[in-house]
Amino acid sequence: MVTLPAAATVAGSLLRTGWTVAAGPLRQTGGTPTPTPGPGETAGTQFTPENVLTAAVVLVVAYLLASTLSLLLSKLADWLSHQRFRVMFLIPIVKFFVYGGALYVVLSVLFELTRTQLVAFAGLLGAALGLGLKDLLADIVGGVVVVLEQPFQVGDKVRIGDQYGEVVDIGVRSTTLVTPTDTLVVVPNFEMFNDSVANANTSDAEMLVTVEFYVDPDSDVARATDIVGDALVTSPHVLVADEAPASVVVEDDLYYRTVTGKAYVSDLRSEVQFKTDVTERVLDAFDAAGIESPKAGAEIPEG
Repeated sequence: MVTLPAAATVAGSLLRTGWTVAAGPLRQTGGTPTPTPGPGETAGTQFTPENVLTAAVVLVVAYLLASTLSLLLSKLADWLSHQRFRVMFLIPIVKFFVYGGALYVVLSVLFELTRTQLVAFAGLLGAALGLGLKDLLADIVGGVVVVLEQPFQVGDKVRIGDQYGEVVDIGVRSTTLVTPTDTLVVVPNFEMFNDSVANANTSDAEMLVTVEFYVDPDSDVARATDIVGDALVTSPHVLVADEAPASVVVEDDLYYRTVTGKAYVSDLRSEVQFKTDVTERVLDAFDAAGIESPKAGAEIPEG
């Protein structure tokens, strides 16, 4: 006669070896026993000390690799000065792939995920990022367009929408300008899709600068034109060349006349100094020649 403790011992042995105890004969459900989760381990996860340590090492290596590649690309960008912004644009892309690969390895180590589950997880993560970071993604797409189409480069004087200044940095998310008042303006790259972009020098050192003056229609406009022309060609900042001549244009309005001087500066960084020099000397000459400004009530355009 089999006692109760002995039967329990036999049943436990059979279960561990893959046999099922049921009413009727014994049935073997499989030859390989199902492992019992150990301490710190749950079904579907592998949070063992060894796996946690492996995941930590992977993350540290990914950080060191991303930092090293970023440093090398930055030095390469300094060496390739004409292609600097293109090389700098590669830095966040390299970081994305390095950290993405590290995340894939960590998930594979810590979780028992099949390749299908990993692909599904990546799809859900991409959808979440797309919804939550759509403005950031639009900025990145704008940065790609700037790299491919090259509407401007670092050092150009551009107008993007209402902002005007010198381009000092082209990033993945935004473009940074320095205005004539020495103010840094950060323009999101997606603005390139919504606003026009005007480039004043297209990567050349020389740049056309215009200076406008408004005079009374009864004044000697011919004399005013000569004064403006002389001030342009005698400025220390002007570019004197046959292919870049200075010119003066006169436009009539009902209550005033606009005298516009146009000339190239030899260095685009001298734009403000050139305008200041010409304006001061022209206004002094206007006073000496008796050339008056428009009378009160005339609507002079701004800017």
